[in-house]
Amino acid sequence: MASRLSGAFRSKFVVPNLDILRWFPGHMHKGIDRMQARLKDIDCIIEVHDARIPFSGRDSKFRSFMQQRPHILLLNKCDLVEEKDIRELQIIEKLQREGVHVVFLTDLRQYEKCDILRNKILPVVRELTDSRPRYNREGLKEYNIMVIGVPNVGKSTFINTVRWANAPKKGRAVSVGNKAGVTRSVSSKVKIESNPPIYIVDTPGILTPHIPNIENGMRLALCSCLPDHLVGEENIVDYLLFWMNKRGKFSYVDFFCVDEPIDNAVMFLVKVATKKNLLKRVLDLATHQYVIKPDIVQAAVLVLKAFRSGQLGKFVLDDNV
Repeated sequence: MASRLSGAFRSKFVVPNLDILRWFPGHMHKGIDRMQARLKDIDCIIEVHDARIPFSGRDSKFRSFMQQRPHILLLNKCDLVEEKDIRELQIIEKLQREGVHVVFLTDLRQYEKCDILRNKILPVVRELTDSRPRYNREGLKEYNIMVIGVPNVGKSTFINTVRWANAPKKGRAVSVGNKAGVTRSVSSKVKIESNPPIYIVDTPGILTPHIPNIENGMRLALCSCLPDHLVGEENIVDYLLFWMNKRGKFSYVDFFCVDEPIDNAVMFLVKVATKKNLLKRVLDLATHQYVIKPDIVQAAVLVLKAFRSGQLGKFVLDDNV
């Protein structure tokens, strides 16, 4: 099917308005300033990022934070990618060439699998910290970790999970959510281990004010790192179709029971809305009568939910970096 239809698909994605990919609210500016102010008390940086986009959205500003400190990267939501793709695309090797010391694949939503936090990640934090100069923190027995990353990749979930794994009193230490922008300020320290004392500082998700290219921005949007309502659910689905069709991945055809691959998002969403009975009453300005039409916004929400839950397949979107 891929070879027969490849000529019918777009070779380039065009977004209707570049402004939809520019989201840098005031709390992000404040967050960067406060993060920099706290760095003198930080021993190790843990960056959390979405495994589906191991390169998109990782701001170069973060790298300046890490020059004098150990840098651990958690590629979270690893249940939504195939590990063989990570290997074949040499993702970890490329990240290490960028200066990342250690990379872990994590699924922080699975609390019962949190042994990796106690038995692997925290020991690596101590090992890396003790192997490097600690400057004004030399000789201290405690370890301070700053958790950074773009919005909605699992930073707060990491803190809650590692705290749940180690603290006798269970419960959430910080708020979590399934949309971008839940954490809006640099938090006070959260104690996650007593022997030796290990503290974590949560930070707001920080995006670059200038997303380098359209596909980078749309991949962030597809993984919920940008607010859906600002980018537009239909626009995000349009990019999803573009990405899947270009690579000959047509799982959406059977999943949504459409006849064949489609390169037009509106046509696709009309079909999905009709099949799923997602309809709305709309006033016809010509006749002044209400008519029933497919609700393409609700259809787009349904399509995005299917992609984000892995029902359409497990993909590394950054497969051409």
